[in-house]
Amino acid sequence: MRVLVVEDDRLLGDGIQAGLRAKGFTPDWVTDGEGAELALRQEPFDLLVLDWLLPDRSGIAILRRLREAGDTTPVLLLTVKDEVADRVEGLDAGADDYLTKPFDLEELAARLRALSRRRSQPYAESLRVGDLVFDPEQMVAGVADREIPLGRREGELLEVLMSQPGIVITRDRLEERLFGWDEAVASNALQVHIHHLRQKIGPQRIETVRGIGYRFVAD
Repeated sequence: MRVLVVEDDRLLGDGIQAGLRAKGFTPDWVTDGEGAELALRQEPFDLLVLDWLLPDRSGIAILRRLREAGDTTPVLLLTVKDEVADRVEGLDAGADDYLTKPFDLEELAARLRALSRRRSQPYAESLRVGDLVFDPEQMVAGVADREIPLGRREGELLEVLMSQPGIVITRDRLEERLFGWDEAVASNALQVHIHHLRQKIGPQRIETVRGIGYRFVAD
């Protein structure tokens, strides 16, 4: 899951980024509102962790603009404010969840997983194309009675591809889903993950469209 972290405290921001990466997320981190709005315009994120108090504008202002623009990205609001009125203001502005500082990284990760599950419910818990079933939460695929455990990046690739069977997904979009800004990524990293995924689910299920990307074979 691609997560944008907006936090001006550099020690905390660095800790959140490292902690989420260790929990299997793909986090990117910016330190102010301008950077957050630029990132959100340019790239798709699955989740947003947004500090209320930022140096150039409030997280609430960013949140309101997102919702007014029709952006439904799940938002977890971070703040030192712990009054009921503050929580109500944040939720009314469009936040999906609220966490008061200081907090435990385990709880942050658990809340983000819950937000992700809530968002994925419209297309059901599992994806099915032909005889292949994939459970995004458990990162397990299945054919007949055989279970196929997948790594995090293999699972994220399969989720994107199976969500749009028969549609070509570009390399750029797949790489955006898998890798954060500051990760050292080899030029063939995506091909390597595709290769490993094909070995597990069968090479015939994923078609390479040269010069563009990959397509999950619907039939």
